[in-house]
Amino acid sequence: MSTTTIYKIAPRALWQAAEEAGVFTGAPVDINDGYIHFSTAQHVRETAAKHFAGQDDLLLVAIDADVLGDELKYEAARGGALFPHLYGDLPLAAVRWVKPLPLGADGAHQFPELDA
Repeated sequence: MSTTTIYKIAPRALWQAAEEAGVFTGAPVDINDGYIHFSTAQHVRETAAKHFAGQDDLLLVAIDADVLGDELKYEAARGGALFPHLYGDLPLAAVRWVKPLPLGADGAHQFPELDA
């Protein structure tokens, strides 16, 4: 059975607080918008460049989208592309892995191998 993986870029301190709480309720932008923003493997590098340029001490969180149920909606965003939005809290049981997202010498984030 294949699973769909979606991604969340989060500051390390924010994600550590979520791990301590047992749930991720969102970054400030998520809370303001009323849903948690995610990216697909196809769009996560662009998300990093657009919204996290120059930011260090970030984590890349891989999420099993199939666990999230009906609260996960794919909605048009940048250029009409469909982005996953979670209308609820992210249960940590849906997390597949968490890896550092360091800045490279060129100033771009260095991504690990992504799941599709």
